[in-house]
Formats: sequence, structure tokens, C-alpha cells
Amino acid sequence: MRNEQRVVQRSALYSRLLALLAVLAAVAFVYTVVRENLPPRLTADWPWKLRLLDFQSATAAVIATVGAALARAQYARAVRPALGYTCRVLAGHAPGGALAWSCHAFNGAQDVAVVTAVGYQVRFTGEPEQPEPSSWSDRDEVVAACVARGLVDRQDLWIDLIGGGRPIPGQGTMFLAWFAERALSDIETVLVRVRVVDRVGDVHERVLDLFRGVNRHPAAPDPHPFQLD
Repeated sequence: MRNEQRVVQRSALYSRLLALLAVLAAVAFVYTVVRENLPPRLTADWPWKLRLLDFQSATAAVIATVGAALARAQYARAVRPALGYTCRVLAGHAPGGALAWSCHAFNGAQDVAVVTAVGYQVRFTGEPEQPEPSSWSDRDEVVAACVARGLVDRQDLWIDLIGGGRPIPGQGTMFLAWFAERALSDIETVLVRVRVVDRVGDVHERVLDLFRGVNRHPAAPDPHPFQLD
């Protein structure tokens, strides 16, 4: 299963348009260079009789568009999110202060990332493992599947309702879910696919395995080096 962060969609306006303009400028530059070096008798024939740009203008167009594309790529790298997650045993989530496996996503970059979509996949104990998720469910479908297995919502588990447009600030966290001991016994794993858009309009995705390294029978809270929201 691929769990590294990847770009699933580039901004059409700020990426593809710049690339198209750079290609057009390069074509115009090549055409101009070839036309300027043809004998005068050939420039009277089609298509060479068509004058697009002079040599200086064609050169300036290439420099400007390629420079803009490179600047955009550098800026996109600077503002792209760094999605990760952390899970640990905490007290106070489950009813009665019981211990629970608590999971948060975080954005380790300096710039804000805005959630566009969140998908879930749950696999219960005894079900076969799939090498790659075949489908993604929304939050309500996953909760309904857990309830159908006999788990109680808000007592055995809680999956946060995350709507599109929710920001994850730079160096900030976002609560995902908690699971009490009964849910930890009945659920084999929970995958969460988080998609976010950055400041330049690129869409990034990462799949988070919330039960990786899970403590299924917690006896005490885990220490945490930083305060979670």
C-alpha cells in the first residue's frame, strides 16, 4: 500500500497554463530563429512569410515564461504541505475517562493546507487483507459498519466529522479519531485518505494507517512531547 504523500492534481491555472505558455514561447522562438536564417527568397513562401516575433521578442518570451514556470515550481515546493499523523494512548476521550487510542493528523510545513476530502476504509478482525484499498467510504458509512459489528458510537469509538474546507495550519494538528479497547479488539485496521489543497492550488494526498503500531490493550497513557489540540 502506498502511504507516502503525493500530488494527485496540479492547478490548471497556475501550472498547466504556465507550461503551455512556455511551450508556445519555445515554438515561436524556434520558428523565429529558423525564419531569420532562411534565404530571403524562401521567406516569401508559406509558412515562412508569416512573421510571429522578432528575435529579441521571441527570446524575451522564452525567458519570461520559463522563468515564471520555474518560479512557480519553486514556490509550490516551498508552500506544499507535509502531511503526517501520530497516534498514542490517551485518557479522557472514552466515557468515564477510559484509555483510548487517539489519532491526529498534522501538517509539518510552514503554510496552511485546506482539506478537500477525507475517505475511510475499515477492516475488522478476521477479514482478509487487501494490498490496495479498492474503495473509500465516508465517515458515516464507516461508523455504520462499526455499529453493525456491535460497537457503540461515542462509547467504543469516535471518528471526527471533517468537512471540506477545514484548514490544517502550518505546524498544526487535526484530530481524526479515538478507539477504546473494545474497538481495538474488533477492528484490525483503519485507513484514512486525506486530501488537501495548498496555497498554489495543488492537491496533495496521503493515506494514514491509524492502527500501525497500535496498543490494543492499553494499561497507561503514553507520554506525549507536545500538546495536541
